[in-house]
Amino acid sequence: MENIILVGGGGHCASCIDVIEQDGKFQIAGIVDMPDKLNTTLLGYPIIGSDTDLPQLTENYRHFLITLGQIKSPQRRIALFEQLLQLGAQLPTIASPNAYISRHAKVGTGTIVMHNALINAGAKVGANCIINSCALVEHDATVEDHCHISTGAIVNGGTQIAEKTFIGSNSVIRDNIRIGKSSLIGSGIRVMKEIPDNSFYPGEEINKQGRI
Repeated sequence: MENIILVGGGGHCASCIDVIEQDGKFQIAGIVDMPDKLNTTLLGYPIIGSDTDLPQLTENYRHFLITLGQIKSPQRRIALFEQLLQLGAQLPTIASPNAYISRHAKVGTGTIVMHNALINAGAKVGANCIINSCALVEHDATVEDHCHISTGAIVNGGTQIAEKTFIGSNSVIRDNIRIGKSSLIGSGIRVMKEIPDNSFYPGEEINKQGRI
């Protein structure tokens, strides 16, 4: 079993730890977090460094996973992803054994697929994404790089979620539309039409039917 370093030590990291333990392919060697967290632990795993230690850590370890969460902005996850690639790190795809990924689907490097998520035939998920617990990416849908499909969200068939986009918990995206890049769709929203780039729809901005 090979070692892996987790980058980001908050609540999302704790969920990732559980997936990695259940998957059984990697042994967590430590976590990178804020300097004030050094010498503490998360679920029994030590905080062994901060971001400034990544160059040294990549000399000693090969595999890394970004376990920083993503809601308001993906920029920190993107910066870490690019830094790790430049340092020569490998960012594996991690999937819960309780998730289902069709053998006809594609999932990119550095992406994690959480418990009970489902990625169906013909779907494409890019790099450095979070497909969170109980999310559904239906047949022939595309989720581009650096997206977070949150808990219980549904991306229906043929839909394109452009890069750097967040889809909130229990939202439903209808089939065969495009959600523009760098957009945020809040929790529980039904999206029935195409959304342009850089759109921002928190829950309080939708109509009484909960629909865009």
